[in-house]
Amino acid sequence: MPLTRKGAATRQRIIEGAADQIREQGVFAVRLEDVMARTATSKSQLFHYFPEGKDELLLAVARHEASRVIDEQQPELGSLTSWTAWQQWRDKVVARYRAQGSDCPLHTALAQLGGATDATRAVAGELLGRWQRELAAGIRHMQSAGEMSPGLDVDREAAALLAGIQGGVLILMTTGGLAHLEAAIDLGIARLRASAHRDR
Repeated sequence: MPLTRKGAATRQRIIEGAADQIREQGVFAVRLEDVMARTATSKSQLFHYFPEGKDELLLAVARHEASRVIDEQQPELGSLTSWTAWQQWRDKVVARYRAQGSDCPLHTALAQLGGATDATRAVAGELLGRWQRELAAGIRHMQSAGEMSPGLDVDREAAALLAGIQGGVLILMTTGGLAHLEAAIDLGIARLRASAHRDR
């Protein structure tokens, strides 16, 4: 049965409170009691919205964090219509991960759920699919403007750029360094930019 507006707001408050708790304490230290206290909800309320308990709540937190990854790149990610716009998007991505550092609530929540399950694959797939579609839309716009080669395989180029970013994020989480992430984005954009010149 669909949630009422009040019910949906309560459920979202619990998710956001749990996400904040994970950022502060780490997922392994978070207890449902802490989330209930933080969000002023009772045990019966929490289990009403998350009948399977902590794992179901963590999955909802992971989906929430996945949406934030995309939302925090807007409006730049949705407006890749010039080389200046691509640079602004690049700077926003780097700034986001610089602020986040090696602490990634999305990765932490997914890892706590046991790695590659159907549910975690679905969350990761939704995130990467949305991100790749936005990049592909930007590439298509630049092709139509004559700023990228019309011969580029759009989806493959978007996938390669995204794979480079995700590799850079993984190295950031492991080492705390941004150099690989910056290199992946910069070289990916440079490759796209050079494509128009190769056709001339």
